[in-house]
Amino acid sequence: MVAQDMKAVVLNGTGGPEVLGMGRVPVPEPGAEQLLVRVKASALNRADTLQRQGLYAPPPGDSEILGLELAGDVVSWGSEVTGFAEGGRVFGLVGGGGYAEYALLDAQMAMPIPDGWSYQDAAAVTEVYFTCNETLFVLGGLDAGQSVLIHAGGSGVGTAGIQMAVQAGATVYFTAGSAEKISRAEALGAQVLGGSAPVTGMNYKEQDFQAEVLRLTSGEGVDVVLDFIGADYLARNLAVLKTAGRLILAALMGGALGEIDLGLVLRKRLQIKGSVMRSRPLADKRAITERFRRRWLPLLIEGRIKPVIDCAIPLEQAREAHEYMEANRNFGKILLTMDG
Repeated sequence: MVAQDMKAVVLNGTGGPEVLGMGRVPVPEPGAEQLLVRVKASALNRADTLQRQGLYAPPPGDSEILGLELAGDVVSWGSEVTGFAEGGRVFGLVGGGGYAEYALLDAQMAMPIPDGWSYQDAAAVTEVYFTCNETLFVLGGLDAGQSVLIHAGGSGVGTAGIQMAVQAGATVYFTAGSAEKISRAEALGAQVLGGSAPVTGMNYKEQDFQAEVLRLTSGEGVDVVLDFIGADYLARNLAVLKTAGRLILAALMGGALGEIDLGLVLRKRLQIKGSVMRSRPLADKRAITERFRRRWLPLLIEGRIKPVIDCAIPLEQAREAHEYMEANRNFGKILLTMDG
């Protein structure tokens, strides 16, 4: 029998990691099309840090508890749900609630955890692989024989995107903040094909990525740029795009307001597209899940690409996990694990 309340990470105001604490809150009741899941593992995302600062409210109707993805066991379900059994292992994307013992997951977005995967493996997949598929391939149209610049190559999204782009037959350039992250990400890209792969990293602290990309491509540039910085990188991102290139914005860590050379956009027929998942309608999120299932889940199950996990930290240490993320120390995903 499910308890009436549960432990969860709670916000004591807004601000830095110090506002994160542990508390007890009511266990949510599943709606007609939802599962109640006992969470075994969740993961950190930059959106969590923004919500903690009061800059990214959850969509109406979603939990105000942090956490956008989870893996765990089915406990109960709503009246319109079929095809699930109590104790079934599932993972998926949620609008909020992952930093807790129990959370709600839309049944049509719930995926069975493959045999051989741990809860931690599953918890490291959805947000980054969904994001990369939607940005690089659905919006960016990245295809075999093309090239891409991926910023934050050592992040969860970056490590996923590098593997996916290499698997798709693209040449990959990426930025990262240390020689160690560059070396590990280049090796990760090479592992996808079982040998050498066209993956080249640049240290953004020491190199001008615009000059480096143009040098490496003999002035030609790349077909797609996947960016999380925004205003601070805007001009340089546009400058490294080929004719008919696509700039995909997935976050704005470096600011939201910047100047654009519209003449360059016209001359080179450039496209600038934005992507966000959390605020999209449920129907869109279900479609995103299905696109991932068809194209990338089989490759993950086969081990041809893989989630990259930096560390797993107990839920009670969420504050320390946020501090670790904001210090940019991680390579891959930071997970939160629950007791039991």
